[in-house]
Amino acid sequence: MSRLGKTPIALPEKVEVKIADGMVHAKGPKGNISIPVEKGISIKIEDNKLFVIKDEKIEMPRPAHGLTRALINNMVIGVTKGFERRLGLVGVGYRAAVQGQKLDLQLGFSHPTQIPIPKGVNVTVDKSVTIIIQGIDKHLVGQFAASVRAMKPPEPYKGKGIRYENEYVRKKAGKAAKGKTA
Repeated sequence: MSRLGKTPIALPEKVEVKIADGMVHAKGPKGNISIPVEKGISIKIEDNKLFVIKDEKIEMPRPAHGLTRALINNMVIGVTKGFERRLGLVGVGYRAAVQGQKLDLQLGFSHPTQIPIPKGVNVTVDKSVTIIIQGIDKHLVGQFAASVRAMKPPEPYKGKGIRYENEYVRKKAGKAAKGKTA
């Protein structure tokens, strides 16, 4: 049995968790979110704590117990605090702007790049070089941040590109100049 799966999830006062039709629904101050639950996993709530219990009689993959607990924990955190990813643009002339439901990036290409913003994700741009991605679904926020970063990942010679806020880009030495021959 999973050690992580056994640990209870503390439910804040503002969060309601309901189990219905094989789905877990969480409702909080930031919004609503739901995920499906595999057969063989049951959920019990008592004393503002949520327990994820694996039925030993039903055969299922071993990591599914801990994964389900982690997903439900992320739902509870999402509806109370939310999730945020920050991206920075490094490079001369690199800019970002939000235009309606699209993120407009100018990354040194011959044309502006526009990425549609998915529902459930809020994007703001600070000083045209910092992109702030917020939402209640950790997976959706992380996936959108990764797709934005994939437009121009940081290159190792000058460090130009889109990078996460505290990402370290190891720079390589450039081409060594040939010595003079006399």
